[in-house]
Amino acid sequence: MLKAIANTFGNCFKIPELKSRILFTLAVLGICRLISMIPIPGLNGGLLSEYFKQTAGKDGGGLLGMYSMFTGGALEKCAVGSLGIMPYISATIIIQLLSAVIPQLSKLAREEGGRAKIIQYARYLTLLLCLGQGFFMALGWENPGAIFPSFTGKLVLFEGWWYRIQTVLILTTGTLLLMWLGEQITERGIGNGVSLVITIGILARLPQGYVGLRDIKSTNPDFHLFHAIALVCLLLGVVAGVIAVTQAQRKIPVQYAQRAVGRKIYQGGTSFMPLRVNYSGVMPVIFAQAILMFPQKIFLFLGGKVEFFKELAIYLSEGAILYLVMYGLMILFFSYFWVATQFNEIQIADDLKKYGGYIPGVRPGQATSAYLHNAMSRITLAGAIFLTVIAVIPILLYRMMNIPYPVATFFGGTSLLILVGVILDTMRQMESHLLMRHYDGFLKKGRIKGRF
Repeated sequence: MLKAIANTFGNCFKIPELKSRILFTLAVLGICRLISMIPIPGLNGGLLSEYFKQTAGKDGGGLLGMYSMFTGGALEKCAVGSLGIMPYISATIIIQLLSAVIPQLSKLAREEGGRAKIIQYARYLTLLLCLGQGFFMALGWENPGAIFPSFTGKLVLFEGWWYRIQTVLILTTGTLLLMWLGEQITERGIGNGVSLVITIGILARLPQGYVGLRDIKSTNPDFHLFHAIALVCLLLGVVAGVIAVTQAQRKIPVQYAQRAVGRKIYQGGTSFMPLRVNYSGVMPVIFAQAILMFPQKIFLFLGGKVEFFKELAIYLSEGAILYLVMYGLMILFFSYFWVATQFNEIQIADDLKKYGGYIPGVRPGQATSAYLHNAMSRITLAGAIFLTVIAVIPILLYRMMNIPYPVATFFGGTSLLILVGVILDTMRQMESHLLMRHYDGFLKKGRIKGRF
């Protein structure tokens, strides 16, 4: 098995085009890591980095922990890339959601050249988000005690408007540079550039997870060999489950009738429409985590005056029963919400009818739309339940089994879902290059049934 994988990687470097793409991707990802390490002038990034080392895992993930993961630790160092690529992703998601509710944007997305304009709108919105988030981040660094619990010290060396303007411009430039580098990877490298920028940031936290795993005996005296074996089995099971569900799909058969367009006759044929089980990807987990952070913070603030709000904040703390229940329900809700906004069964049914396609046993038009809606609703439930289980595993490991948080994050949650999805997509693109040159792909021996 290992020999076959090594031979496959060797074949990748025998193809000049694929070799240049891989080397270009690695070089650009190296630049992205430099952007997350270069500190912003006028900030004592070493002080904040030392604070994160001392409090690593004590407060769980939280919104700051999740954001720091997406920036590859740049936030902890007050680095140029502290905003990360998230403003661009947020802008893209906003434009996608607006396209589902604004007819003009939906029409533009279907027109020739419309996708390029949509991407341009996302870039403009990214600039606005960077300016806003950068300004609030600059203000937060001026008063770090309000953001980071029990932080003592001064991050900003020279306060004032010049510091704020300079910091906002540097943070905005860092994000726009990451966005441009990600697009360059997509165009000239291998894999999805923006996703790889996030992935390399998550992988950069592996040393921190290794240190937590190495020192687990000192933090958890009850940990022994059988626990270690159970963790390894759990990791293998979770990764296998994520791979299976990420690639799982329901194939809806589609039959095309013979049709004439002008003087040309197009022969009919049989195809299929793939409906992915995990259609929404990692987005429901990110939405649920971000939203559930705010109620607890608000109730903690109000708890200083009213005891009821203080108790409610405890019930909504990460790992509490009420938190887990709301977390699961919100993941279910956002899974269906994402499918409802992105999967347009009415348009798909109209396109099938326009090109002479139909699902065997289902009448074209409204009946096809209803059939696709029911099919998508059923498989979305399975995908949402899977997402809920994967998202809850790190919380249970950390809160109930005293596993260090940097270690627990690699057993599920957003980090594992992103890692597996991006790696599979990159391997799929590399495999297409190999198969075109008659080389064996990565998944020759273990392809999931129905993949080809």
